[in-house]
Amino acid sequence: MTATSMDTVEEFLERIRHAWDAGDATGYAAQFAEHASYVIFMGDAMFGRAAIERTHHEVFTRWQKGTRMAVKPIDVRMPDESTAVVTTVGGIGKGARVGFDKFQTFTLHRREGRWECVAFQNTKMSRRSKRAYRF
Repeated sequence: MTATSMDTVEEFLERIRHAWDAGDATGYAAQFAEHASYVIFMGDAMFGRAAIERTHHEVFTRWQKGTRMAVKPIDVRMPDESTAVVTTVGGIGKGARVGFDKFQTFTLHRREGRWECVAFQNTKMSRRSKRAYRF
């Protein structure tokens, strides 16, 4: 990518969503840095792209097979031009409408013009937050 065609946060989130919807563990993990950290809402942590891919292969073929992802940025902070801290609301489901039930924080780093996630945290929403973020 050239300096005039820098990746956007929205394009990064669309790649994440598209890979999830396709059940593509390799494509999903490719959005994370080689040594990324990944913490899920249940309190489990993974470290490294290979672990993210391995775990998501199981996620996509067993527990979340056929699910779709909803994700919407609610806050983007840029400490510098190559770092973004993105807070999103998101959810996973099989229905026609996927609701938001989690907050995610993506720490992104721009590498060769493209965002990749270096740290991810997923947290279950409270009842109050679910009501507040019902879009």
